[in-house]
Amino acid sequence: MQMQQFLLLYGEFGFMIVGLTYDLKSEYLAMGYDKEIVAEFDREDTIDGIEDALKILGKQVVRIGNIKKLVKFLNDGQHLDYVFNICEGLYGFGREAQVPALLEAYNIPYVFSDPLVLSLTLHKGLTKSIIRDAKLPTADFCVVNDETEIENIKLTYPLFAKPVAEGTSKGITPASKIESSQQLEKTIIALLKKFEQPVLVEEYLPGREFTIGIIGAGKEAYSLGAMEVLLKAKADSDVYSFGNKENYEEVVEYKVSEDDLAQHSIELALKVWKLLGCRDAGRVDIRVDKNGIPNFIEVNPLAGLNPTHSDLPILCRLKGISFNELIKKIIYAAENRIFAKK
Repeated sequence: MQMQQFLLLYGEFGFMIVGLTYDLKSEYLAMGYDKEIVAEFDREDTIDGIEDALKILGKQVVRIGNIKKLVKFLNDGQHLDYVFNICEGLYGFGREAQVPALLEAYNIPYVFSDPLVLSLTLHKGLTKSIIRDAKLPTADFCVVNDETEIENIKLTYPLFAKPVAEGTSKGITPASKIESSQQLEKTIIALLKKFEQPVLVEEYLPGREFTIGIIGAGKEAYSLGAMEVLLKAKADSDVYSFGNKENYEEVVEYKVSEDDLAQHSIELALKVWKLLGCRDAGRVDIRVDKNGIPNFIEVNPLAGLNPTHSDLPILCRLKGISFNELIKKIIYAAENRIFAKK
């Protein structure tokens, strides 16, 4: 279908019934879950902001909630044109993929990446392996599955360690930057015990850090810009830690960067995004090595969308793009992908 036909049939943002799936942080806290466990889950103002933006685009929004509520909704046989899914999930390496996989079983389209991409990219080690095999720059690394593998690490100090499958900088503290074998062993053992998953260990990248916002998929993907992460004097030094993210207003400065290094970072980010098959919207994190070369850190194809506090909306705000405009860009990319091929 040509774009003109698509717009004629559906309008740029035509009337559709859109389900909204999400994990509400307050619900899980009320059930007794630890604050850090549900750190990636969404606040009420995130859901309100997305719903308001979708309504402005002429959508009828149906709030569904988490995967268990989605199961009931689907069993009741209710109609949806598609789903705006931001569920993070709770258990396993495939937790971000659970809702998209369920929707695919019911042949219901949805916004953001598919189950394969979401499962792959949650595992930072597997993702870096693909990036490395594609000859794109990323720091040398290994994945440690248990304590017996620590002695086999053959990387150059300083090193950096974090859980292999967490987001929101969970598990990243000042201790993540490692200068000695003794510190390496202590940090890895602590992470293995706390998060009950393998640990990614990589050579530390000492240079500037950027997060790149991306809209679309494949050849249609484009960058929203590069946002540099600058740590203030009171911040945990050298690392974009969980604590720094939680207290970003006091300890982190964000700025849009447009110099050559930022542009090279954008080029790398787009190559990564297309290689991995990400779609609709998300972020790629880049950090510069000791030789001044941008390196891939990780990708987030299910980026946070809190209108005030999440990195992607912050980047847009700095670029003069409102939250409603960001959601409009995401919806345009998703609807064009979903409906233009029909």
